[in-house]
Amino acid sequence: MTNPDARRADRHPDRPACLDACADPSAAGGTKPVLGNPFGAEGRAGLPSRSGAGRRRLVRGGAGGAAALAAWALAGRPSEPGPVRRLRLATGPEGGPYNAFGRALAAAVAASGQRLEVVPVATAASVDNLRRLAAGEVELAMTMADAAQDAARGRAPFARPVPLTALARVYVNYTHLAVPAHGPVRSVDDLAGRRVATGATGSGLRTVAERLLHAAGLAGDRAVREARLGLGESARALRAGDVHALMWSGGVPTPTLEALARAMPLRLVPLDALGRELRAAYGAVYAPVTLPPGAYGLREPVRTVGVSNYLAARGDVPARVVRALLRVVFGRWRELLREVTAGARLEPRFAIATGVVPLHPGAVDYYRSVYG
Repeated sequence: MTNPDARRADRHPDRPACLDACADPSAAGGTKPVLGNPFGAEGRAGLPSRSGAGRRRLVRGGAGGAAALAAWALAGRPSEPGPVRRLRLATGPEGGPYNAFGRALAAAVAASGQRLEVVPVATAASVDNLRRLAAGEVELAMTMADAAQDAARGRAPFARPVPLTALARVYVNYTHLAVPAHGPVRSVDDLAGRRVATGATGSGLRTVAERLLHAAGLAGDRAVREARLGLGESARALRAGDVHALMWSGGVPTPTLEALARAMPLRLVPLDALGRELRAAYGAVYAPVTLPPGAYGLREPVRTVGVSNYLAARGDVPARVVRALLRVVFGRWRELLREVTAGARLEPRFAIATGVVPLHPGAVDYYRSVYG
């Protein structure tokens, strides 16, 4: 007898094999794949539509096919009936990438005709966002994948598991270790005993910074002197000489660091060796990525650590609301990512890679509607 799953795969060759298990990560061995460098594999093929002929046209059309599907997602699907649903989205500090994404999403939703309202809430970012999500203070949250994994498993800094779901993996953060180009720091080991800006309390950066410093053996009498500063404060402190280095996790290029690089030459320190240790210890939430030449005045590529970002939700958000929201997200992804990261694409086949965090049932419905 023919396997029905095989028949579905034959009809939809681009359909991710893990889609049927995404609502239950244990069904796929506990985790789903996380992509590496988004400047590489992302966006090489078009997206499938519901009909075979339409799907073939979209695949042949490449990026044009993706744009056609985006238009179909917005124009071809009317708003579902019911009252306007207000969704509070925990983002990050004013001026930061999460906050920019949240404001762009609010504007896109407002212009979409969907019976939704997204209200961005400024926060300290990932850890703070997940705590607010658990407390019911917000319905949606932006979060880094490592913080989300810790929350789902009830691992420090979370006292107990946080019941969260994922709507999409939206883009990849690149971990930056920036130092003055003509200063004494040329490797992570050179940070011993120096003052380093490692992110604001409550931010997801704190998680990856602490793990990188621990993996580098910078503890005890070799410990760095941490300055818990947000990105803007960190950049000002580095320029003033108040810190020897700053750490940051965000899209490329990050506007604040791009402005800093114009004001003073920067060196970006490679972190790939430590990234392998993090991946061995914590899994696929950490992936190898490369800062490309040209970013921040770089002449050569710099290998570093990538961490995905998720758009997360409480499980009690209605499925119809999630479907409507995702139609906007995938229909307007260019505007959503414009102020956040360059060179990235948002496609369903990559968006479902959310590790141990299960997809919301409404998200599963949406992705099945795309893949058939």
